[in-house]
Formats: sequence, structure tokens, C-alpha cells
Amino acid sequence: MSRIPRLTGVVVTALLVAFGVWYLGVPRRVADLGSPSSDAPRRGGQVVATVRAEPRSFNRVAVGSQSAELLSLLTQAKLVRVNRASLELEPWLAERWDSSADGLSHTLHLRNGLQWSDGAPFTADDVAFSFRVGTDSTVSVVATSLLAGGQPITATALDPTTVRVNFAGPVGPGLRVLDALPILPRHKLEAVYASGTFQQAWSMQTPPADVVGMGPFVFGAYEPGQRVVLERNPHYWRTDANGTRLPYLDRIVLEVVPDQNAELLRLQAGGSDLLQDEIRSDDYVPVRRSEAQGALTLVELGVSPAADGLWFCMKPEAKKADPRFAFVQRKEFRQALSHAVDREAFAQTVFLGAAVPVWGPITSGNREWFNPNLPRYAYSEARAKALLASIGLEDRNGDGTVEDSRGTEARFTVITQRGLGWYERGLGVIAEQARKIGVRLDAAPLENGAMMQRVFACDYDAVYMRVLATDLDPATNLDFWLSSGSAHLWNLDQKAPATEWEARIDTLMSQQAATTDPTARRALFNDVQQVFAENVPAIYYAAPRTYSAHSVRVRGVVPSVLRPPILWNADSLSVVDAPPAP
Repeated sequence: MSRIPRLTGVVVTALLVAFGVWYLGVPRRVADLGSPSSDAPRRGGQVVATVRAEPRSFNRVAVGSQSAELLSLLTQAKLVRVNRASLELEPWLAERWDSSADGLSHTLHLRNGLQWSDGAPFTADDVAFSFRVGTDSTVSVVATSLLAGGQPITATALDPTTVRVNFAGPVGPGLRVLDALPILPRHKLEAVYASGTFQQAWSMQTPPADVVGMGPFVFGAYEPGQRVVLERNPHYWRTDANGTRLPYLDRIVLEVVPDQNAELLRLQAGGSDLLQDEIRSDDYVPVRRSEAQGALTLVELGVSPAADGLWFCMKPEAKKADPRFAFVQRKEFRQALSHAVDREAFAQTVFLGAAVPVWGPITSGNREWFNPNLPRYAYSEARAKALLASIGLEDRNGDGTVEDSRGTEARFTVITQRGLGWYERGLGVIAEQARKIGVRLDAAPLENGAMMQRVFACDYDAVYMRVLATDLDPATNLDFWLSSGSAHLWNLDQKAPATEWEARIDTLMSQQAATTDPTARRALFNDVQQVFAENVPAIYYAAPRTYSAHSVRVRGVVPSVLRPPILWNADSLSVVDAPPAP
């Protein structure tokens, strides 16, 4: 069970952080580092990156995990992609497109002569197949993101290099929504899909040759619990400005290191080159020292657009026999837990001051869509207790825990990911503050895979974790906002909205996603955030200021505030000590 550090320890650590910042100076951004012209990218060599969770699948369409997203970025490609640094839409497998005046029809022209990693030709039939699978809500976790006018987006092959994509209604982000769909090889997966086993396809036990993609790397080897080895795709289609075929690297090795202390030590010792994720606030000073010694480069990413959230499973069919469900589903209960935590103190304790308080899932790191005028639940134990009392929760027997009139205690087990220091520390702070208002939260750290299985099965009381988006436009994350969505955390995949306020969000988000006027879209999403904040289905406390780090031998880093902060641009990474060309 997590424990809160003593106050003196927090103060001392905070002072050390402050001293480290003063002594070592302001962190440098990658763009400021520069490199001599003689240090042009060289082909060859490898990069070792650490990942904190065991990969579960190469099938991003069927599996919504962070590891599946990373593997998809490295081995697959999309028609168009959102550049995760500039956040601009870029042509990718489609080199250009023509759109109708009403924005409902888009003719995409594919690049000529492209091949899958096994040498098979890439054609418009692959694109049409990918849309058929990707919009099939029975097998696809991205189906909710591929809706237009309430209907699945369709794609028709006009000829081998031309595809027409049709929207049943206006789409606010336009073709940006297509960034959600990796293009799949029809010749490898059509029979699997027809047999009804698509969701089991491309597991980590799949022979490497059967995982075929259009990305810069291909599946080379997998050692369970240890590493995934990705080799250069010999048929990758991109070249740099000088005509050099990408990727520069021969391979990327993803080492599984669940413990962040071990991950940091490995990075500092040169056993790895970069992290899949950002560094902890605790690691800022040691990484700055390693930078001062010339071993590492620290990259400032800014305020994270995602914050850690606490939510309870509120799926009626899973919890109707649990007497606690009667008060968990009341917004007053969740509002009380929001009032119970001092967010300023939370930011200091959990992130050593390198964080900002938040009251919803959209943080100030998402500048375009952040709403600063949401209801704010000021820290107040008295207000929290009054809210609990208003729904019949009081400490009737004097044991420090509130219960309802039937004696049902407000005591819950909260799962979180093991090995991520700030998760366990943050949950410890929340549990300590909740105890003061009579709510008991018992921490149960789990390995990532086990935790996610419990989440998707609603086999838990509550969860504390961070949910990541691949784009900042809310209409590209409908799977989170819509009640029918596969990432609608507190009650996944609803056939109909379970509550009036979820139905209201469904209506607003459907309107927002179908509106093309930017001002109207912002107004609608402000209303969505308002409804969310009033009902607090997930409770957010602070968004960290984020940093990443990499070895000085790595070149071509273009940092992103979205995860993965470095590997999203893997085809352009190189190492200065690559062996000379033969």
C-alpha cells in the first residue's frame, strides 16, 4: 500500500530540485542544441529504448493499449498523419487529396509503387479493407473515432492508387480523423477477419514474418518479459531531403523495464538511449546532472495535455449487486472526493511542484481546447463531508469511515500501475485526504497488463491512471467522450447512455464533431467540459510539467508533448556512432 512521504522529506526534496535548477541552469530544448554540418545523419546502428509495460499485441485496431499504439507507430502507416510536434495534418500514404465543397467526399491519391514490408504491392484495396475492419465496432477499438454523421466512414477503391472516402455528415476535424486508422494488409488479414478471429491476430506469439506493415520497421523478435526487436523495413517508402532512404537506423530494441528507478539508472549508465515516456519529476535533477556531464540531453515538453485521473466502475450490469454502487453513481459522492484534495499541495507532493492543478481531463497543455472557466472544487473537508451527508453517508459507528443507513462502508480498492512512482505517490495522497472525510481507498498496484485486463472487464472498484490521446482535437477522441466509446472509462461500450448527463455529452459531442466552424466547435466543447466537470465521472487533480531525456548519441529528435515524445518520429532518428557505410 502506498504511503505519503513525510513533510520534511518533501520540503528537502523540493529544495534540492530548486537548487538543481539554479545550479545547472535552464534545460535546453532540442531545437537549441544544433549540430555541426559534418554531423549529418548516418545510416546504421541501433537505438535501445525502454518501455514500462509488456506489449500485448501488434494489432492496434483491436487493442487500445499504449504499447500497441507504439508498435503501430513503428511498424504501420496511415493515409494521413497528425505530426505530433507541429500538430499539423500531413500527407502520408496518400500524397494528396481533393475534397468536395461540402466536405463530405474526399478523393485520396496514393503514392505510386509502394510495397508492404513483405514485398507485396500496396493498393487502394488495402485501404478499403482497412476501413471495413476499422469501422466494425465488433472488432475495432477505433470504430468510434471513424464516425461521420453518426455513420461509419466508408472508403471505396476507384483504381489501384485512388480511394474515395465518404462522410455521411460534416466532420469538424475533416480528414484529421483518419489518423486513428493504421492501414492493414488485405492479403494477410482478410481471411482472418472473415473467420471471426481478427481480435486474436498479430499477438506477440505471431511469427515475425506474418506481421506486415508500411512503417519504418518490421517485427524481428520478441522475448517475453524482456524485449521486442524491430528491424529496418527494406521496403519503407520515405526518403529524406537528400534522397537517402529512411529509416536511418538498422533497428530499434524496446527493452521492458517496469521499474522507473531501474529505467533511469540504465539510461544514465548508457544501457539505453531513450525512454518511451517522460521522466518523473523526481528524476529531473539527476538527469540534469547527467546532461551537465555530457551524457544525456534533457528535453522540455511543457504541461502534459493529459492528467492522472481517479474513477470508479459505474457499469450497472457489473456493479448492480454491489451495495456501494448506490452512492458511487451519485455525483455528490464524486464531488466530495474532488473537494477532499488540496490540489496545490498535491502538485507539490506528487510532482515536487512541477505541475498545475486541473479540474477536468483537458489541461492547459492543450491550449486550443482548454476551458479555464470550469467549476472548481475548492479544498474543503467541511464541504466534502456535507456532500457525503446529503446522500446519507455518515460515520455512524465512530470508526472513521462513513457508511449508508444499511451499514455499507465507503471503502474501495483502487488499482494503479505498479512501478510508476508518481502513480503510487499520487494515490497515496488522495487516499490520505479521502480518509479525513471518511472514505477509505486501499491501493493495489498491478502490472500494466493485469491492470488493463481488469479495467476492460470492469473488474475493479476504482482506478487511478492516465489515459492518453494521440491527437488533441476532441472530435478525434470520440471513444472517450461518447457513452458508446471503447475508452469511456467509467462505463465502457454502453448500448444507450446510462445517465441523462452522458446523453447530453453524446449530443453535444456529436454536434461538435459535425461542426466545421472553429468558434462554434470551441463553444460546444466548452459545454461538454462544463457537463463533465459538474458530474465528475473521473476526478483530476494535477497535470505535470513534462520532460523527456535521451542519449547524446541520438540525433533527429523532434519532441512532442504527446506520447511517445521521441519515438513518434523514429524513421528520422539516427546515431552519431553508426558504423561507416561499406
